[in-house]
Amino acid sequence: MAQGKVTILDYGMCNLLNVARAFEHVGADVLVTEDPHAVHDAERLVVPGVGAFRDSMQEVSTRGFADAIRRFIDTGRPLFGICVGMQILFDASEEFGEHAGLGVLPGRVKAVAAVTCDGASQRVPHIGWNHLVEPEGGRPWSGTLLDPLVGTSPAVYFVHSFAAVPDRPSDRLADCVYGGHRICAAVQRDNLVAAQFHPERSGEIGLELVRRFVSM
Repeated sequence: MAQGKVTILDYGMCNLLNVARAFEHVGADVLVTEDPHAVHDAERLVVPGVGAFRDSMQEVSTRGFADAIRRFIDTGRPLFGICVGMQILFDASEEFGEHAGLGVLPGRVKAVAAVTCDGASQRVPHIGWNHLVEPEGGRPWSGTLLDPLVGTSPAVYFVHSFAAVPDRPSDRLADCVYGGHRICAAVQRDNLVAAQFHPERSGEIGLELVRRFVSM
């Protein structure tokens, strides 16, 4: 079993129970906290999130987490963003207008296309299982959080209407393909990793990624 302490942020926009259970399942010592001061002493930080980017950023900011997250990343300790917790790491989002993010990763959050590459209508939000693929021009999985999945195309679980578009190809760790469009499914830069999909809802594949994060 994995070992390590994990601090999960509770800013009122998170699916905390399932996230905490996933980390407990792999042997992590889990602390769920509403206190931004607890971030200072965290060994590993998890920033989950569901719902709208605008509302999540408002809660993160008003509860004092925004600067705490930035300072934590600067220390070099591991951080894992999940779903909207990934999106808010970027510069801005176009969901319900223009809204600034944490600005940790350069790029913007944009709507998932409502039509396929062939011009047919497709369902948004993008909900359900989809396969991860290595990004075009991005980094290979070897040596990253996805290292055990090299040579495979694993299925993970998505629920989202918007997705990040990183400015730097080197930040892009994995894509999925929806209606012929490539969607950024995961990013990794140094100590920071984040997933648009939900590892806590992605079965054994998701638990393996959680396990590897706890071992970082």
